[in-house]
Amino acid sequence: MEHAPLVNDDDEANECLSSDEFELEPRNISKKTTDEFKFKTKTKTEKNMGVSCSSILSICRSKAHKTQPRNVMISRRDLNSIWYPKNVIRNQKYNILTFIPLVLFEQFRFFLNLYFLVMACTQFIPMFRVGYLYTYWGPLAFVLFVTMLREAYDDIKRAYRDKELNSQMYTLLCSNGRKKKIPSSQLQVSDVIIIQKNQRIPADVVLLQTSDKSGTCFIRTDQLDGETDWKLRIAAPLTQSLEDLSVLISEASATAKIHAEPPSLSIHEFNGVISWKQDEPLTVENVLWSGTVLATGEASCCVIYTGSDTRMVMNTSKPRSKVGLLDLEINTLTKLLFAALVLLSIVMLLLKGFRGPWYRYLVRFFLLFSYMIPISLRVNLDMGKTVYAWFIQRDKNIPGTVVRTSTIPEELGRIGYLLSDKTGTLTQNLMIFKRIHLGTVSYTNENHIEISNLLKQQLKTITTPIHENHPPIIPSGKTRNVVKKTEATKVPEAVKALALCHNVTPVFEEKTSTSLDTSARSTEERNANTSIIPRISITGRGGDISSLPDTPLTGATSLNTTDASDLTQLLPPTDVTYQASSPDEIALVEWTEQVGLTLVHRDLQSMTLQLNSTQQMLRYQILQMFPFTSETKRMGIIVRDEQTNEIIFYLKGADIVMQTIVLYNDWLQEECSNMAREGLRTLVVAKKHLTLEHYQEFEQRLTKARLQTIDRNRRVNEVIETLERDMELLCVTGVEDKLQENVRQTLETLRNAGIKIWMLTGDKLETATCIAKSSKLIGRDHDIYTFKQVTTREDCLQELNMFRRKTDACLIITGDTLQICLSFYEKDLMELTIQCPAVVVCRCSPTQKANVVELLKKYGNHRVRVCAIGDGGNDVSMIQSADVGVGIVGKEGKQASLAADFSINQFSYLSRLLLVHGRNSYKRSAALSQFVMHRGLIISVMQAIFSSIFYFASISLYQGFLLVGYGTVYTMFPVFSLVLDKDVRSEIALTYPELYKELSKGRSLSFKTFFLWVFISIYQGGAIMYGSFLLFDDDFIHVVSITFTSLILTELLMVALTIRTWHPLMILAQLLSLACYVLSLIVLKSHFDPEFLQSWDFIWRVLLVTLISCLPLYILKFVQVKCKPPIQQKLMQYATLK
Repeated sequence: MEHAPLVNDDDEANECLSSDEFELEPRNISKKTTDEFKFKTKTKTEKNMGVSCSSILSICRSKAHKTQPRNVMISRRDLNSIWYPKNVIRNQKYNILTFIPLVLFEQFRFFLNLYFLVMACTQFIPMFRVGYLYTYWGPLAFVLFVTMLREAYDDIKRAYRDKELNSQMYTLLCSNGRKKKIPSSQLQVSDVIIIQKNQRIPADVVLLQTSDKSGTCFIRTDQLDGETDWKLRIAAPLTQSLEDLSVLISEASATAKIHAEPPSLSIHEFNGVISWKQDEPLTVENVLWSGTVLATGEASCCVIYTGSDTRMVMNTSKPRSKVGLLDLEINTLTKLLFAALVLLSIVMLLLKGFRGPWYRYLVRFFLLFSYMIPISLRVNLDMGKTVYAWFIQRDKNIPGTVVRTSTIPEELGRIGYLLSDKTGTLTQNLMIFKRIHLGTVSYTNENHIEISNLLKQQLKTITTPIHENHPPIIPSGKTRNVVKKTEATKVPEAVKALALCHNVTPVFEEKTSTSLDTSARSTEERNANTSIIPRISITGRGGDISSLPDTPLTGATSLNTTDASDLTQLLPPTDVTYQASSPDEIALVEWTEQVGLTLVHRDLQSMTLQLNSTQQMLRYQILQMFPFTSETKRMGIIVRDEQTNEIIFYLKGADIVMQTIVLYNDWLQEECSNMAREGLRTLVVAKKHLTLEHYQEFEQRLTKARLQTIDRNRRVNEVIETLERDMELLCVTGVEDKLQENVRQTLETLRNAGIKIWMLTGDKLETATCIAKSSKLIGRDHDIYTFKQVTTREDCLQELNMFRRKTDACLIITGDTLQICLSFYEKDLMELTIQCPAVVVCRCSPTQKANVVELLKKYGNHRVRVCAIGDGGNDVSMIQSADVGVGIVGKEGKQASLAADFSINQFSYLSRLLLVHGRNSYKRSAALSQFVMHRGLIISVMQAIFSSIFYFASISLYQGFLLVGYGTVYTMFPVFSLVLDKDVRSEIALTYPELYKELSKGRSLSFKTFFLWVFISIYQGGAIMYGSFLLFDDDFIHVVSITFTSLILTELLMVALTIRTWHPLMILAQLLSLACYVLSLIVLKSHFDPEFLQSWDFIWRVLLVTLISCLPLYILKFVQVKCKPPIQQKLMQYATLK
């Protein structure tokens, strides 16, 4: 395989691409045909963008590939019996044909846009026309143009990302042993491809062979499951043992076959069988999912799932579209405006009378007053949201914050409930070993020397290993039960169990350039600052160090040696780090290193420990490995001690499952509870000695279960459970999860802001209670009521009655109890729980977390929103169900961060995100929306007065460009500059979090403030119109000049009156709009009389009318600030004095 030539496009290797998907000529095709093929391929690739014909045809195809198991003949496309989807990634929403129809459909689903479309279409009917066409079509076209630009920009970016992924080149291994470079979009089921280090896995593939002799490789899965640790994957032993993989795909007499289950959602399970001269089971450890990245070496793989059948695509669900509470409130106010528009039109018609074509007059009145509902409202709010998102991401006080949903920044200012995960959110997910309890004695970090001495005394007797055929030195089961072990025996056994029972791989970072021969390494690996190498791998005795492999050295790569002194001379100084799927395991392995027993090497078959005091090597053969799962809540390993030839089964897990597995004892439950009360995470460790006959019989049953394709996991677990009986209890460990930085201050700040905080965690009750107290989630002055375990309806009622008597008490309840109580007394329980200052739900599953969110949204205060924050994949459902989801980039990966609306790096950033940015976003959007409504109301009031004075004529007051310019160039910049306004400084908002409570009442945008702006609009519209009519000189054009100029000046002055904190851009916006209007007075001579504009009559009349419309409002605001200033105004003044 290594020496197969890489051929050109016009070589005979093109035959390996022939299939029903690509019509190619046989070998020795001409250059012209090759060019035609390139053109056809390019055309097909371009069709993959958006909704293509092939995607439409795929809907009509058979769904057998989704429901039936598949038999994949390796490297034989021509033998694929059913149709499989193309291996393309499509994230686009549109293509060149569907873009305009779909965008228009999405826009006109909204009432505002549909309303204006109907109004604009009526202008094509002569009898309904009230002005120029562009008067109505201009603003609507502008809104649609801006929307289309945004949608096109987003979709083009998606198209380029799709094209980049679909055109990534991979090496295809053909049946004749040659290699061919093809894009990932041309891969098909059964293809054998070679994937290089740091390449994305283009489809779901079975790992056939790796460049590492052990058949292992590491992958990064953070883009699939959000976990940052590397995952170990193993090539099928049947194919890894082949020297040349081309033998497998070229031998016609025995075609290799993979039997795979139908596509499914689970990324943690896979059932399959590979057949070639014999059958061998395939599990998830033999599969690389699409979207992951090969982290080490080179891998040869067979494609089994493509396109929409891959796990990544099947798990990519479209999150629900979140609509902000402010948007719902604005929608309600818009309906009120529409009702007012209808009422005003009918009143005008009644006053005019039903003489003549009254229906025409009614439609014309509708059109004249249509500006009452401003079409620019939606555009201004959307642009404002974009500005708020930009402010959040540019805030230097919360670096790394990302806004993933820019449509709901105002929701941050309306949070009433905060639901938080514990591990990794309130805590750092940084585990520190604190205690080990052996039943009669307990050790802490202060006892390192004592434990090291016990280890040295116990293990120094081990000298040379026993021959493999020698029976193991193992006392009988009866003897072990009788003999009482001393402390000197218990401690080394417990430490050794912790050093062996895990899935940790050591990783070493070089400090200096290595002295090993690295000539076989690639230039990239030789120049890298960090390489992953093992300390030692014992594969034989009495051998020299073998030559290094061509691939990067990993913790699973072989390196033959005899003792540690030789290795120390060869290896450079290194810093050891550990890779594992759980930080708990890393903490335990690091502790064993500190007390004197270090993990120096691990591969698939063996593990080597080093006794630090004597540099003695303890070698173990790994016979079986049972990983941790959320269902079993435990992990196990079977090893053979090469020193004593003993076969030992080690098991560790949660106390709740281990209690039934270990032999009877009187201290386990009590000590686990004691550690949990200290806030420690506990693990119970046990072991069991196996005879060779017992293990061989177990191995046969396990292999048989693993070959099953139906209910494989259940059958395997049943076999493993036969070993998990009467195990010897070794120890209980306790590790501490440190609190996040400034968690206590943040929780106290949020609580003072009126936000009720709930903690939802999967940890046990005692640990959750301790963390709730230490983090100050539960205050010192708060009582605590712990809900007892219930099983019946009567128990639920009794507990509810007890809880009802507790006033202002924090509730602690388990997930199972909560589920039972909700099934009987959902409403009663939620009404009581919502009143609690804090709630802790422990032993809570991801589904239960999401259910709690839905219950809070159902029974909670509907004027506030529910926020959920977490850092792990188990928090995604809760985050997506909440009104506002916040994800923390933590040690558990990026899955929660990628699924959230807002992503932050620390929990402490939440206070600034809510109290500062949430406040500003809500206040600004409320002011902006009401001012845009005011801008439409005032001109509608002026139109109504004008029509009523002129015998209810349905004639427009302002014609042509004046109407269009009023909502755009004349007032757009000052009004939109309100997104820069703020009522308090950031420091005051954080110092006095009580200010946040006011936002939950929704007073910034309410019916009260809406009708206040309606009154202001009626007053100002009436003042401008009647004032102008009293001053005009019997010339209609002068009325237009005076009223429109006064209207523009009034709007600019009202913006200035609304602003609370001036920004330089606000002043610039005012001057720019005023300059635009002055310029239009000079240019638009058809609308204005130039001679009259230059007279003093025009100037003093405009100033007088503007003064009448604005001065009373300025006086009222001045009196209000002096007599009854708002609390934030007082705090600003107080801060200024300080």
